[in-house]
Amino acid sequence: MGISRFMALCGVSYVAFASAGFAQEVYELDMINVSLVDEGQENVEATGGAVISEEDIEVLSPQNVSELFARESAVTVSGGAGPSKRIHVFGMEQSNLAVSVDGVPQGGTSWHHTGSNVVDPAFLKSVELEAGAAAADAGFAAAAGAVRYETVSAYDMLADGDVAGGRASLTYGDNGQGVSGSLASFGIYENLDWMVMIHAQDGDNYEAGDGTEMPGTAPAAKGLLSKFGYEFGTSRVELAYERSEDDEDRVIKMNMDLNHDDTVYPLDVSRDTLSLRYTSTAPTDMWDPDFMIYATQNDYWRPNYASGTRPFNGDMILDDDVVGGVLKNTFTVGAGSISAGIDFAKEDFSIDNYGDSTVVPQYTDLSTTQVGAFAQGRFSFANGIDLSAGLRADYHKLEDMDGQTFEGTGLSANATVSYEFAPGFEFFAGGSRTWLGYDVGEFALMHAADYSIDPDYEAGTATNFKIGLNGTVGDFSGGIAYFDTKIKDLANYLRSGDYGTISNSGEVRSKGVTLNGQYNWGTGRFGASYTKADVTEDGDFVIPNGGTVMPVSDLATLYVDQELPSMNMKVGATVEWAGKLDDDLMEAGGYKAHDSYTVVNAYAEWMLPQLEGATLRLGVDNIFDELYYERSSYVYREISDTRTVYPAYASGRTISLTATLDF
Repeated sequence: MGISRFMALCGVSYVAFASAGFAQEVYELDMINVSLVDEGQENVEATGGAVISEEDIEVLSPQNVSELFARESAVTVSGGAGPSKRIHVFGMEQSNLAVSVDGVPQGGTSWHHTGSNVVDPAFLKSVELEAGAAAADAGFAAAAGAVRYETVSAYDMLADGDVAGGRASLTYGDNGQGVSGSLASFGIYENLDWMVMIHAQDGDNYEAGDGTEMPGTAPAAKGLLSKFGYEFGTSRVELAYERSEDDEDRVIKMNMDLNHDDTVYPLDVSRDTLSLRYTSTAPTDMWDPDFMIYATQNDYWRPNYASGTRPFNGDMILDDDVVGGVLKNTFTVGAGSISAGIDFAKEDFSIDNYGDSTVVPQYTDLSTTQVGAFAQGRFSFANGIDLSAGLRADYHKLEDMDGQTFEGTGLSANATVSYEFAPGFEFFAGGSRTWLGYDVGEFALMHAADYSIDPDYEAGTATNFKIGLNGTVGDFSGGIAYFDTKIKDLANYLRSGDYGTISNSGEVRSKGVTLNGQYNWGTGRFGASYTKADVTEDGDFVIPNGGTVMPVSDLATLYVDQELPSMNMKVGATVEWAGKLDDDLMEAGGYKAHDSYTVVNAYAEWMLPQLEGATLRLGVDNIFDELYYERSSYVYREISDTRTVYPAYASGRTISLTATLDF
């Protein structure tokens, strides 16, 4: 579908929902604002990033990360089965961002056919995405920004005045979505608070917009989230454990449809996280601590399923274990605050390829060690100038599978400044230079060849620059930002038969513009965003081969939400659009062009007056049954006369019904 249909749908959506906003009772919808650069938000909404709030997650009711980021044109998600979904920000894959869940850093992508971690939207409270120049306290190696997922706690779920409660939710959907449900218990007893939540999905393969069944796409996520807090004196400690798992039969490479091969194989992808956190319940200007230690285990298990000329085409066991911590304190000063501290992590990587090859080692092990010190200041001055600036110093060591050691230290710096030149209007500019240490890259590639690292391997670096303008007039707010991100010396795996070399890559770059605007009329909101990103490698167009950078070009989203208080109802819709993408290098490599697509989703939610705390939600995704694949997915490619890659198409029209009860 072209841009004309997208614009027509924008107009239809606005007329359909804007006329309903005149009821006397007002329900405040949390708006994804482009706010002025203040209160530490300088690298988030106001400068090209995004915040998905608790209210936004309730509106979206996402079943996976594709639906979670459906209203963010800066973010694309690769398609296929749940574990294959990898987010890209301005075309930069999530391994190039500092990703954390409740402050616990998440590892990079182990294999480009699988996402780097399993994030269960059922547990999420909010998501904050820094695009480009990330703050020093965002974490180590934030090359292209940072993504912070925050999960719910007992205090988030308890109603005012209650000391205990629960939540039960059940969803049924057609087109393979099947049944998903969650159950939570939470409460406070004297100095103790707790929250335990379980979630599971079970469904079938979905059909694409043309009715074709996509093999290996059945939803199968399972998860457990538990938090236990205890307060004594002016201190609080919290012990948290989270487990996310997807265990289902999948196609060999989940983010593509290779040769229309419908054969599926067992696959188990899981993540376990245990963390212990200390904070103060009575912080002062000089003492506002946040100390945390954690351990994570990321596992990928695919059994020895094949024999013949390519027995190790995808069978492997991967383990990625991390032990680390973050110790920081926030100091409040006259014009703002300074966050300072240290972080550290020891990460062990292990690959087992079942001994399929007489040349490639069956077991491959390597490890990294990182220690960093950081300080980030955020200041707001009376003259209309806001400033965020920070420094990091990091030590990083890589011990590879051959006993080589690569180690070094590097400095990172960032700064963003804004000036409010008229009431409600500001100009901002920001930049960063980030030292990335010794990138491991997609270490799963070692399962298929005997790799060695170039003795001259160097640490990676990244630079970011952005500039823009924000404005607010009454109930309307909007902004425009230009961004330019460059990353150099990432891991580059070059293979020849049974042997391979890991050396430094060239320079990958994403530059472009992003715009967004919102209008809020009290009982509703209307918003839109547009992003154009040109992604290159060493100056040439990046072809869509599933790597750590992907071409995305023109993307847009539109959304509308409306409260109907007299009917105890909320309704809304989301439109996602992507323009056609083509290049001579794509054609020369056998790739077809990315077709344009427009996808429309809608929902209606009722708060049932007959049963306190009960809601019923009807959702219809891909209303027009569009045949499409998400923009950062593989595209159709003829590799040879006998080998063709087909894209993993997204699901066609899907209708779901969700019942939720708070008690």
